[in-house]
Amino acid sequence: MSNIPKELRYTKTHEWAKNENGKIRVGITDHAQHEITDVVHVELPQVGKKSEKGSPIAVVESVKAAFDIYSPVSGTVIEINSKIADNPELVNSSPYSDGFFFIIEASNKSEFDTLLSADEYQKTLK
Repeated sequence: MSNIPKELRYTKTHEWAKNENGKIRVGITDHAQHEITDVVHVELPQVGKKSEKGSPIAVVESVKAAFDIYSPVSGTVIEINSKIADNPELVNSSPYSDGFFFIIEASNKSEFDTLLSADEYQKTLK
């Protein structure tokens, strides 16, 4: 059974999002990191990159394959987690904390409210 924190929001493509006063912290879910297995490389966006909700913004590579990471909201990347560039295994060991990918300053704050709740995300896994 995957760990799905209630306080976060989710996408159907397995990203999680945490609203920190309009700044959205983004990572991949515990379910996703289990499915892709051992992460060996993460390609992060550059700070200042603009993104649209649902567009590819980063890439995670595992021993299985490479997977796109999609932006859960529109906005501008204001911070990246450089720790996972040097230690990509943090995505597996701490997907909701040290293994986050980046933070976006949301340009349309209402998009966050359209993301899935923990219960809704759980239902997509069945």
